Amino acid sequence: MVTMAKQKVLVAGASGYLGRHVVKEFVERGYSVRALVRNKEKLTDEGPNFEPPVAEIVEELFIGDAVDSSSLKNACRNVDIVFSCMGLTKPQHNITSEQIDHLGNKALLEDALSHGVMKFIYISVFNADKMMDSGMVKAHELFVHDLRASGLPYSVIRPTAYFNDMGMFFSFARKGHVFLLGDGTNRFNPIHGADLARVCVDAAATMGNSEIAVGGPDTYTYDETNLMAFQALGLEPKITHLPMWVGDIALFVIGFLNKPLKNIISFALAVSRIDNVAPATGTRHLKDFFKKLATKGG
Repeated sequence: MVTMAKQKVLVAGASGYLGRHVVKEFVERGYSVRALVRNKEKLTDEGPNFEPPVAEIVEELFIGDAVDSSSLKNACRNVDIVFSCMGLTKPQHNITSEQIDHLGNKALLEDALSHGVMKFIYISVFNADKMMDSGMVKAHELFVHDLRASGLPYSVIRPTAYFNDMGMFFSFARKGHVFLLGDGTNRFNPIHGADLARVCVDAAATMGNSEIAVGGPDTYTYDETNLMAFQALGLEPKITHLPMWVGDIALFVIGFLNKPLKNIISFALAVSRIDNVAPATGTRHLKDFFKKLATKGG
């Protein structure tokens, strides 16, 4: 009896919030996973937003840094599928979204092409076309352009927001007072990492090219999201709405002082100006996530 070999997947950004959920989902579906990370220790313990520890289930580790394209060489050797959520998620000194989200992923794509990878799956941004003034979004979309032009079969996944982003809102509520840009009426449907991971792994099994917009099962306004956080903590809600021009001025000033931080803030401002409601999927609810965060204490 001939046993079919497992398909091997390279998960780039495997130590992050989504990356760890994706590793777990791929392994549970019978794939062999090579984890591309900068720091392997981050795979060992549960993350701050309940990301699963995955060190014991990955079959291979590849240590590389998106900022150093030479360190990514041969990451894709003997790999069938590449999944990348490798990107800049918080300000780092002298590092930009262009370096990581665009050029780092481009180096990975070139390596994938040189090794005959069958498919490349990439995480970009929902409503990107409405937020191209953001350096972070532009970097994502420059890579999407490269991926489309490469000739390699691909899927681009476009989530609205992750639950760990909501964890940031929750941390502000824990401090007792939330300052919110805009009037709080913007609507969005964030998605849990495990629910998004299912969409990503489903895409690995599909033929041809696809771009998939996806959000979670529940839609909230920004105000409702923050009120839920206060409720989970048992605190009296205190929300102060700031006009968008305050954020615009802050962005202008920060642009002279800290360009990496400017990229992050410009994305936050762009998201705050529009609704972000994508086709709903998943079974995990933000209210339950907040309740679980509340049990962790301060």
